[in-house]
Amino acid sequence: MVSFSDNEFSDLGLYITNEQPSQVFVLVDKNTRKFCLPLLQKKLNTKIPTEIIEIKAGEKEKNIVNVTRLWETLAKKNADRKSLLINLGGGVISDLGGFIASTYKRGIPFINIPTTLLSMCDAAIGGKTGIDHDFYKNIIGTFSLAEKTYIYPKFLETLPFAELRSGFAEMLKHGLVADASHWKDLTRIKNLEWQNIEPLIKTSVKIKERIVDADPREENVRKKLNFGHTIGHAVESLFLKRKNPIPHGEAVAMGMIAETHLSYLENLISKEQEEDILTKIIFFYPKINIEIFKDIEIYNVMLNDKKNTRRKINFSLIKNVGNCIYNQPASKSNVIESIKFYISL
Repeated sequence: MVSFSDNEFSDLGLYITNEQPSQVFVLVDKNTRKFCLPLLQKKLNTKIPTEIIEIKAGEKEKNIVNVTRLWETLAKKNADRKSLLINLGGGVISDLGGFIASTYKRGIPFINIPTTLLSMCDAAIGGKTGIDHDFYKNIIGTFSLAEKTYIYPKFLETLPFAELRSGFAEMLKHGLVADASHWKDLTRIKNLEWQNIEPLIKTSVKIKERIVDADPREENVRKKLNFGHTIGHAVESLFLKRKNPIPHGEAVAMGMIAETHLSYLENLISKEQEEDILTKIIFFYPKINIEIFKDIEIYNVMLNDKKNTRRKINFSLIKNVGNCIYNQPASKSNVIESIKFYISL
């Protein structure tokens, strides 16, 4: 369940009072410890033992070494199955923390409190947990729903512009795949400031919740949410491999541009529709230099995408603004052409 919190986090205080966990653990990174934890601690001042667990910030921390270290930390602190893990942070914290909670002693309850736009609209919602391995994005993970997800949009005040822009890509995706009206509202924004984005967060959250409720384990319609991610994740993985990570939303925006062109090449949208969509995405997102990778190198990473079956790449492609179809094969030549198209922009 997702709810929007007041600045006192009274709903979290009520949850802890009612559930009476044996211990509370709060997973943070160095940024959320500084900027977000002080506000939250007002509601953690209870008789229940509370431990703060800090990791470094960044996608590179989402790895099996950290998972092992955090399992060991929980074990040393005698965490039992009535312990509660609160994930206070962005997508890395919610993905990593959710994975740890869903696997430690076969599962302990956890709560997500997203602090970035990306995690508010995407990563903290829907019950996907995961870590990266051997540079592949989220290749190890579980489906495990948080007990609660509390969204406090004013955390966005502390967010750098690059993080706002990263999260905004997922909001644009929600409009493109499921809600033409939302897409229209988002693309009217001219300045990516948190005050301009904040009124539209609830709509993005509702879109994702609706799709996840219809397909919790991504067997059908939830695959729509992967638009932009097949090519985007491949590029993001290759940057990870070079130890030069790029923001997830930047990769998704790149992927949406390439996969919009792929939708055109596969005769799903007209040239006019393609140009209209691309103009609006490109307005927000500068070009990423992917010429450092060979086309076939990107394609080969896509062959290991989680949505694939029998070595066949399954795409989610646009049929119109607000309408996306999934499990779509595409010719290798069109996929390569879509990558070349992005490079040529």
